Amino acid sequence: MIIERSQLENLELLAKQVVEGFIIGLHKSPFHGFSVEFAEHRLYNNGDPLRHIDWRVYGRTDKMFVKRYEEETNLRCCLAIDTSSSMLFPKDGNKLNKLEFSCVAAASLMHLLKKQLDAVSLSLFDSEVRYLSPARSASSHHRLLMHKLEETMKANEVNSTTNAANALHTIAEQMHKRSLVIVFSDMMDDVDHIEDLFLALQHLKFNKHEVILFHTLDGEKELAFEFDNRPFEFVDMETGDKVRLQPQQVKDEYLARMEEFRHMVENRCHQYKIDYVQVDLSQPVEQVLNAFLLKRNKLL
Repeated sequence: MIIERSQLENLELLAKQVVEGFIIGLHKSPFHGFSVEFAEHRLYNNGDPLRHIDWRVYGRTDKMFVKRYEEETNLRCCLAIDTSSSMLFPKDGNKLNKLEFSCVAAASLMHLLKKQLDAVSLSLFDSEVRYLSPARSASSHHRLLMHKLEETMKANEVNSTTNAANALHTIAEQMHKRSLVIVFSDMMDDVDHIEDLFLALQHLKFNKHEVILFHTLDGEKELAFEFDNRPFEFVDMETGDKVRLQPQQVKDEYLARMEEFRHMVENRCHQYKIDYVQVDLSQPVEQVLNAFLLKRNKLL
């Protein structure tokens, strides 16, 4: 189902439809289990479940030890959305822009987490954190966050720049340790901030958060650079800078640099053990989420 802008009036209902479209294929929670952390060993006592015995330790010591775990009853998840002006691209009729796509995807994940009785937090950021809610599981809290997402989709602020590093450092410090942090961003940060951005992602991992990055781009215009063969005026949506040129004259150079940038982001994510999900706006929201969640289920 390709979602159009005209369908965004009731985000909660739309999120429910998206989730019900792929939930049947998920045989277990895609987010359950990461919050279980090994704590220590203790000697085996008669009656302890055999599945908790550490057989590797037994093989080395000839003594039976049981693994003990610390387990949180509910997952805490922060959905962090980049709301800078570059996320308003493309301005293309009834097609969703990057911000709208991210809000629909976030609302769908929020609905899925609600079904699991997990606590959800929402963060909205550009050059700084503009909104950061506490993590709660109450229905009234979910309605509040859905309303906030609906408000966010109506935003049309130009020349709003990005400094995701500041925002992610704030989230790393303020979110409860060992939360799941899901970031929606095009990663179109100032070149001077890129290294700071990856340091912020490392900060999240250092604070024992699990991190997932949905790298949100428009496949037709940003990845494939498909424009008619005529002069265009290109406008930087964050700075307002303009340049007039013939797309075909710069296409090869642009494609090479964009591919280099995308691979750099993906490789850094793998280096820091961050789940990387490439998002193309031409794909349906449920297709993006379904492929990711099915893959995640297989890993658990």
